[in-house]
Amino acid sequence: MDFTSGGGGGGGGNNELHNNQFYQCEENKPLLGEMSEGNNNNTGGPGARLGAGGPCKRSLHHCSSSGMRYKLLHEGDIQVCVVKHPRTFLSKILTSKFLRRWEPHHLTLTDSSLTSATPTGYMETPLSYSAIEDLQLLSWDNAPKYCVQLSFPGGTVLLQAANSYLRDQWFHSLQWKKKIYKYRKVLNNPSRWDVVLKEIRALVDMALTSPLQDESIHQAPLHIISTLLAENSNLSTQDHENIIVAIAPLLENNHPPPDLCEFFCKHCRERPRSMVVIEVFTPVVQRILKHNMDFGKCPRLRLFTQEYILALNELNAGMEVVKKFVHSMHGPTGQCPHPRVLPNLVAVCLAAIYSCYEEFINSRDNSPSLKEIRNGCQQQNDRKPPMPLRLLRPEPPTPPPATLLPLSAHPGPPPPPPQPAPPPSNPAPSISIPITSPTPTPPLSPPPSEVNSSEILVEMERNNNSANNARRKGGPSGGDSEPNLIDCLLVSPAVNTLSIQLPAQADRVLGCFALILKMLSDYDDWRPALASLLQPIPFPKEALAHAKFTKELKYVIQRFAEDPRQEVHSCLLSVRSGKDGWFQLYSPGGVACDDDGELFASMVHILMGSCYKTKKFLLSLAENKLGPCMLLALRGNQTMVEILCLMLEYNIIDNKDTQLQIISTLESTQVGLRMYEQLCDRQRELKELQRKGGPTRLTLPSKSTDADLARLLSSGSFGNLENLSLAFTNVTSACAEQLIKLPSLKQLNLWSTQFGDAGLRLLSEHLACLQVLNLCETPVTDAGLLALSSMKSLCSLNMNSTKLTADTYEDLKAKLPNLKDVDVRYTEAW
Repeated sequence: MDFTSGGGGGGGGNNELHNNQFYQCEENKPLLGEMSEGNNNNTGGPGARLGAGGPCKRSLHHCSSSGMRYKLLHEGDIQVCVVKHPRTFLSKILTSKFLRRWEPHHLTLTDSSLTSATPTGYMETPLSYSAIEDLQLLSWDNAPKYCVQLSFPGGTVLLQAANSYLRDQWFHSLQWKKKIYKYRKVLNNPSRWDVVLKEIRALVDMALTSPLQDESIHQAPLHIISTLLAENSNLSTQDHENIIVAIAPLLENNHPPPDLCEFFCKHCRERPRSMVVIEVFTPVVQRILKHNMDFGKCPRLRLFTQEYILALNELNAGMEVVKKFVHSMHGPTGQCPHPRVLPNLVAVCLAAIYSCYEEFINSRDNSPSLKEIRNGCQQQNDRKPPMPLRLLRPEPPTPPPATLLPLSAHPGPPPPPPQPAPPPSNPAPSISIPITSPTPTPPLSPPPSEVNSSEILVEMERNNNSANNARRKGGPSGGDSEPNLIDCLLVSPAVNTLSIQLPAQADRVLGCFALILKMLSDYDDWRPALASLLQPIPFPKEALAHAKFTKELKYVIQRFAEDPRQEVHSCLLSVRSGKDGWFQLYSPGGVACDDDGELFASMVHILMGSCYKTKKFLLSLAENKLGPCMLLALRGNQTMVEILCLMLEYNIIDNKDTQLQIISTLESTQVGLRMYEQLCDRQRELKELQRKGGPTRLTLPSKSTDADLARLLSSGSFGNLENLSLAFTNVTSACAEQLIKLPSLKQLNLWSTQFGDAGLRLLSEHLACLQVLNLCETPVTDAGLLALSSMKSLCSLNMNSTKLTADTYEDLKAKLPNLKDVDVRYTEAW
């Protein structure tokens, strides 16, 4: 049926039927041209109907007083009847209610029309929203139940729903679609901008007062306005601000669409000191940071947040305003109530810092790959001309050759005669501390010169002993694997003064977001999650090679190193083996180290005080950082002195010359000499303890402590002790230091003690012959139980009433071939 052709009966006499039988419920606010006319014309037309008030007010009250909320309909099944305006007496009879025919249709509410899935009968042609003159609810006494009337020029469409709720849902959905269609059509071709602003306010008011609940109810007006702004970029700044203020209520509970985000970013860049940034954008950005789940799906939201923070930084107070904003996002309490704020802030910071070095990152495309650098095959013939990097490289003076002065050896047999220098691929295991002679003040550097990325000389980090070199050669990756991060960042001494110069704007961006990372690290509740997010080192290599950035980030790493919580300072280590972590980057020889090892000593101190007092950690220090450890110990650092003593005590160092050199280093300072003498005393006591003799079985009384066990074991020889029972005592993980001294121990009972994960890790490294272990009712968890997988001699293991999980239990069964007797009752694995 054609809904667009009108008939002669569409005049005033026929409209009287509708005015008497229906309550007008549609908001008759005029659009653009009608706005001024309707407000000044109370004699007829839309203005007269708007001023009449009676039926319209009742119908609005009917629609909104109940407070009902409806979901926006996009399609549904409904009964349809079309009534043509009667022109003759016969047509009046044919259109009477007794002869009306109802058709079932599945209607779809598109953006521009009402269509049927079966275009036959009444709905043979779509009903355009522009053809609908009026939209009302049937309410007279004898009218069909649950009907909505759609008036078009020539008749009426009646839609009958199954109940009153569905009728109201269809009514509000059709009303919304019709209004949005009109606003979209009118605002696409604006003529007068003073009237456009009024229409935008009316559109926002309609969206806020609609009883429909759907994401598109607020998003559709925002998309219309963003399209309007995108197509009219020549608007004045005042018009921009007026439009932003008008749509501000819609942004309180909705994210701005991508096009609108671009408009907001432009405003932040061009007018950072505008009050709109503070008054309107602040709640929008706060909502984004609190509720956004993935910036990867909405990258322009992240860019808008980034530009907003930079706009705050441009205010007179500068970073003080940014600090207040970050504090407002955290809240006044000690625990931030919004878990998404920190990840979103970190994502914004990482993206902003990446953008500062984007020019340098793009130049990688024509530079040698990491694999080519490692293999030494930099063939420029097959590569495009390299893009220039904006780097400053003053010509450094040629330094005099360094003199290697070995430390004095401990009294004993004379050292072996000097050997010829080995090739670079097999460095000698002996340790020497390079001491360079004073260098004269270099002359003034020549002007900075532009260099190509292919001119950067990259050299591999050399190992401190042959064991580490052999381990790298024997790795599964072989010679085809990529070098680690430090390998890619270490530069040769010829270009060690190479520095990156950022543009002024990029430098301000870097300073702003580096300071935000510092602020985030100051909050105790945010620090664990921040350390976990930064553990993989999510920064480009160009940033890590930039001295200013690593100096700014050093504060964050220092905060991690000062935190006593293991979940925080453990993130200083690499995220997995074979990768470098912050510990490697900020240690002496690392690309980010700009001090004499103070931060390195602080990191080692906190890690040694935690559960990392293990052979594996000490072995990694001996292989990679023995020289810095000896140098810091020579300067009196107590942590490094303790490290060297532990290396000797645990027999980490196999090379005799290196052992003598460590002893000489310890004897060079008072603190080192004192701790070395204490080590010698402990070694003599250990020999006495491990001397053959003494009991083979020993049971401590209940309520015995760690001190009682240490006192007992220091009283004689226990070299034959095979069975030790500490059940129902008050010992803790600290007693593991005494237990690892028992070489013949095969059975250990820790039932109902406070022995925890840290003690299990230490036992697993030293008591390889242990066969029976009882951990019933101890506070051990998966973190400590997994360490038992290295104790291949275990035959019996009691984990009754512990925090063992099923996955850990399966892992232990797979890795302990001799395990036969296992008790996992009252655990998750039971």
